[in-house]
This record gives sequence, structure tokens and C-alpha cells, in this order.
Amino acid sequence: MSTGPGAASVPAPTTAHESPPAHGVPEAPPDTTGPRTPDATAAAPAPLVLPGSPTPQPPGPTVLTPAEPRATAPTTSSDVSAPDSPAVTPEPAATTPGPPAAAPERAAVTPAPAAVTPEPPAPRERASMFRSLRVRNYRLFFVGQVVSNIGTWMQRIAQDWLVLSLTGSSTAVGVTMALQFLPMLLFGLYGGVLVDRFPKRRLLFLTQTAMAVTGLALAALTLSHQVQVWHVYVAAFAVGMATVVDNPARQSFVSEMVGPDQLQNAVSLNSANFQSARLVGPAVAGVLITTVGTGWAFLYNGLSFIAPIAGLLLMRTRELHPTRRAPRKKGQLREGLRYVAGRPELLWPIVLVGFIGTFGFNFPVWLSAYADDVFHTGAGSYSLFNTLMAVGSVAGALLAARRGTARLRVLIAGALAFGLLEIVAALAPTYWIFALFMVPLGMFGLTVNVTTNTAIQMATDPVMRGRVMALYMMVFLGGTPLGAPIAGWVTDAYGPRIGFVAGGVVSTVAAVTVGLVLIRSGGMRLSVGWQGRQPRLRFVPKRPTTERELVRT
Repeated sequence: MSTGPGAASVPAPTTAHESPPAHGVPEAPPDTTGPRTPDATAAAPAPLVLPGSPTPQPPGPTVLTPAEPRATAPTTSSDVSAPDSPAVTPEPAATTPGPPAAAPERAAVTPAPAAVTPEPPAPRERASMFRSLRVRNYRLFFVGQVVSNIGTWMQRIAQDWLVLSLTGSSTAVGVTMALQFLPMLLFGLYGGVLVDRFPKRRLLFLTQTAMAVTGLALAALTLSHQVQVWHVYVAAFAVGMATVVDNPARQSFVSEMVGPDQLQNAVSLNSANFQSARLVGPAVAGVLITTVGTGWAFLYNGLSFIAPIAGLLLMRTRELHPTRRAPRKKGQLREGLRYVAGRPELLWPIVLVGFIGTFGFNFPVWLSAYADDVFHTGAGSYSLFNTLMAVGSVAGALLAARRGTARLRVLIAGALAFGLLEIVAALAPTYWIFALFMVPLGMFGLTVNVTTNTAIQMATDPVMRGRVMALYMMVFLGGTPLGAPIAGWVTDAYGPRIGFVAGGVVSTVAAVTVGLVLIRSGGMRLSVGWQGRQPRLRFVPKRPTTERELVRT
């Protein structure tokens, strides 16, 4: 018997399989409360009376005596539509002849208070740092990325070392990096258009296969001692072209695997995965390069793509959350740009990440200069600085995975803390103080990255997500080839401390400016007051929200 949501189950006067008593045939319900006085008038159940409707008169001169209190279910809409159902009719009490009184009418309108014990609320799911790994498809994806990310970091180290050993030129190493990142800067938006048009799982299968072939080709050329520097240039450019499609497809495919509820957690775990590989991959590559040569590092990277490809093939497509694909038509690139330009919650986070990525993430330039020119400690210190920053990045990713939502105020606060920490770290007087600052720098830098990624995906229409994520990745990664030479020039001309401070100042100013713009676009203002003896700062609406604005929101 359905008694409505949250109602306690109580014994019914009659079973659900019994037919209601026929009209005019006296039939009393089974006795469940004790001895009763039989009476033919008790066979007709009292009709339900809704508030505001005329009160029916009793069929005869009967007086209802209050029955023993019992637990009854509250009346629901289904109960009102079937007043003859014994499941919702109060149990008839013993009657005695006499003049009618007012009590029966009150009893008919308002049943006696029910001693119903409210059903306890469903227990809230405990927030788990790894809750998105309960999804089978994402678990396959995550394990494949663990293996592949280690290989990616190994190839980065081996590739730079191979070019340096072939040419002896740091400029050639820079050209290799530029060729790998240049395709994202030039063609990143077109990659987003492809991601919106075609199934993301199929695109990932193609891009992962292409990068595997590139790694195996470099391994074959290096192990056979036939490799030349132009081979490495071509391989770097090919990997960059695959990344144009792979990055937005991989970022937007996460939401299809886990859904919107687990998106923040899954994006954070992806970042923790990548940063953990950053700790392991270079170390393993260093061992292989010094013992057996760079060719074996390329071979491992090529074979490591078997794991993500197998994970994609083993996924259950019926458990995915597919999004509607964009139809093929002209002007989709301009449509994506207009879409972002018309939404401040998308535009300004991308602008903020663009400034921070271009001017605040030039750590290879600054950390190498600090290790060599400021503390005079050599390459070992440069490696230690990067390791401590990777530890902080992993911690930041896990903390972001613990949080359930991505808020723009967390993004602004993280970016502001990141810029201020860069300024303070740049002025650190001793080696170990500077080294310790690398941990919170890595943590807040990763917080900015993860929060922006999640907030943009959550605020974007699924049919536009590929183009929006491509723009985000283009701004975040494509700014490095532009900002690194500027940071290097400032560092060489004015010293490492001035260069590091300049990056922190740009990040801080960008965070404050974007924060004020978002506050203004959201119709908020800064309110300054006092709480006891302490000042209190908070953001409040400039004016009361009208009903039309509320509906629009």
C-alpha cells in the first residue's frame, strides 16, 4: 500500500486484495483494536471532506466516540481521488444511538493526530577523494593514462637530450619545443570544431594511435643509429598536430564518462595523475638514458599507448553520457568565439589563465637561473625545485578532488595567492626557504588549472564544449612560446629575482582585475562593515533581484 513519500508503514484495516464493500451491504472491517460493538451503521465508511467543501450529514443519528489512537498515514492526492478506499479511511469507532453532535464533523474534516515516526533521511554519500573511480569507464581511462603519462614525460626528456647530443645547441632544443607547441597555437580552435562534430571516443583512439606510431618510429631510428635532428623535428611536429585534437577531446570526454556530478573530482584526479607521472617519468628516463640510451625511452613511450587504447576499446558505450554533436556547417569557428565572448563566466577565466600561463608559468627559465646564478648550486638544485613543485601540484590536485564544486571565487583566490607567493618566493633570502616555497606554488598553480578547467566545462553547452576547451587549451599552452622569451630577456637583463617578481606582479594584477570584472558583471558590490570590533568585508547585490531577473537566472 502506497502511503506517500516518507510515511511510515502501518497495518491496514483491510488487505490490498479485498474488494471494497458493496453499497448497502453491512460489512465491518476486521477487528484490530480489541472488542467492538457490532452495528450496521459502522459498515459505511465516513467520506473524506476537503477544506472549503460542504460537510456531509451523517447517515443516521449516531455519535462517534473517539477510537484508540493509532498510527495512520497522511492523506495524499491519490487518497482524495478514491475516498472509498479502506487504506485511507479512519477506522470506524463504536457507535451509540443519540443526537448528532459537532464532534463527528470535526472528526470527518480533521483526522485525529497520527503518531507517525518520520522516516529518517537518506544518509548522505560521504565525499570521497577517489569517488569518480567507481565509474568503470573512467577507471579504465585513468589506468591507461597512468601508464601513458609516464611514457610522455620520458619522451620529453629523451627528446630534448637527443637533440642536444646531436647538435650541441640549446637553440635547437628550443626549436623542438616550439614545433611541438606551435600547432596548438595555430590550429587549436579547428581541433575543437572537429571534437564537437565527431564522437570523442573515436577521435581519442585515432590520436593515441598516431602518437604511439611516432614514439615507435623514433625508437626504431634511434636504436638503429640512423636518427637525425630533422627526424626529431618532424616527430615533435606530428605529436603537436595530434595534440590539437587529443587535448580538447580528452578534456571534454571526461564529462561523458562520469557525468556532471563527478566532473570536478575526475578532472582533479586527471591532474594528479599527470603530475604524479611528472615525478616518475623523468627519473625513469634518466636511468634509461644513462644506462642503455635514449632509444629505449622512446620505445617505452610508444608501447605505453597500448594501455589507453585498450581502455577505450573495453569501455561500455551504454554507460557513457553522450552529448549532442554539432552538425557540419560553415562559421562554427566564429560561432565558438562569439559564444565565449558573450559569456563573462567563460571569457574572463580564460583571460586570467592566459595571463598566468603566459607570464606566470615560466618556471624552467626562473628556476634554472636561481640554481645557477643566485644560489650557485647547479643542476641538482634545479631538479629538486621541480620535484618539490610537482609534490605541491599533486597535493593541490588531490585537494581539488576532495572539493565537490568549482567556484569562480576559488579560482580568483587561488590565482591571487599564486601571484603573491611568486613575489615572496622571488625575495627569499636563503636556498632552503626558496625551495620550500615551491610546494605551495605548485599547489596553488594546480588549483588555478583544475578550477578553471572544471568551471568552464560546467558552464558550457555540451554541443560547444569541444570548441571552448580548445580555446582554453590554446590560450593556456599556446602562451608559453610567447611568454618564455620575454621572461628570459627580463631575467638576463635585470636578474632572476626581478624576472620572477615581474611574473608574480602580472599574475596578481590579472587576478585582481578579473575578480573585479566578474563581481561587476554579476551585479555585486563590496560591502565594508564591522562585526563586533573586527572589520567585515563581503560582496552583496547592488540592488534587490527582480522577479524577471530571477526567472532569467
